[in-house]
Amino acid sequence: MVGLALLPNVPDNQPEGTDSKSLLKEAKAAPEMESSQGSNSSGSSNATELTIGFTSSLIAVLLFGTNFVPVKKFDTGDGKHLSLNQTAVLIQKARMFFQWILCSAIWIVALIVNLIQNCPKFWSLAMVGGFLWATGNITVVPIVKTIGLGLGLLIWASFNLLTGWASSRFGWFGIDPEEVAKPVLNYIGAGLSVVSTILFLFIKADVQNSSSSSESAPLLREHSINTSEHRAETGSDVSWVDNLSPLGKRVIGCSLAVIAGMFYGSSFVPVLYIKDHGRRNGTVYTGASQFDLDYVFAHFSGIFLTSTTYFLIYCAVMKNRPKVYPQAILPGFVSGVLWAIASCCWFLANRYLSAVVSFPIITAGPGFIAAMWGVLVFKEIK
Repeated sequence: MVGLALLPNVPDNQPEGTDSKSLLKEAKAAPEMESSQGSNSSGSSNATELTIGFTSSLIAVLLFGTNFVPVKKFDTGDGKHLSLNQTAVLIQKARMFFQWILCSAIWIVALIVNLIQNCPKFWSLAMVGGFLWATGNITVVPIVKTIGLGLGLLIWASFNLLTGWASSRFGWFGIDPEEVAKPVLNYIGAGLSVVSTILFLFIKADVQNSSSSSESAPLLREHSINTSEHRAETGSDVSWVDNLSPLGKRVIGCSLAVIAGMFYGSSFVPVLYIKDHGRRNGTVYTGASQFDLDYVFAHFSGIFLTSTTYFLIYCAVMKNRPKVYPQAILPGFVSGVLWAIASCCWFLANRYLSAVVSFPIITAGPGFIAAMWGVLVFKEIK
């Protein structure tokens, strides 16, 4: 009787021959079946999230690696397209104008995403991430002029990876540290990145003066606005970078590449900070959305606002005669759209994989994709 009293309610019309032991087994089996069903549902959900996360990472890698292909397809006027050196020259000559066009396209994509997301709450702190990215991006011009596009990209990409990974893994800047299933492998990957970064710093770059490069001549001839007037006043197109010694160029170029990488790697921190504090009670961000795409508009608005500010400062310094290349507008706009879509995929990867996993994948992959473009399409690497 005591044993039966501990069992769940049993209908009076139970089959004859059913004893208390069999009922006890059924009572124990019921929660196990429910637990198994819940486990299967959870496993299916995790598999779906992993699929979305890795798919988003793959798309981001492909688009980031293809980001400057529209610029390389820029017609030089003789039926040919830009080489790697000429792409660097365009980035140098267009300067702040090219970045502003790029960031304008980025903001337009963000506006579309914001409308699709039904205009979620705008958190101004997320704009700080955009400020960090845009500020790091304006260093590209002196980096290219001092140590070249190839070496500069390797260095800032490495520090981008390390900063993003470390801040997420160890909880820097007030965000929650993230755990990984296999920390040893995670640390080995980070260690290899550190070794490669150190090796990159010892690569010798042979950067020629763009103004004297015959390869850049078709690009610069009759394609710019205000450059002739500016040269008439200054007598040349020489910048402060051109007056540096080779050692000075290397030190400044590598230092700026490190700073740019750290700024790039920190650009997601404000969004992660808002999300982490949104899960706590009694904070300004309590109840904030945990879906990363809800912060895209604020993040990209920070990029556009910062870029516009820098461009206006540049116009003032140039006495309202900025160097503007109309032929670079469409390639710059397309590059901005590609970058924005890739970044949206990165936000999704952060959501479904976590930043500590997505950063190594998305920062390491684009270099390989860009190299494949150079080998298979542009025939630059043989």
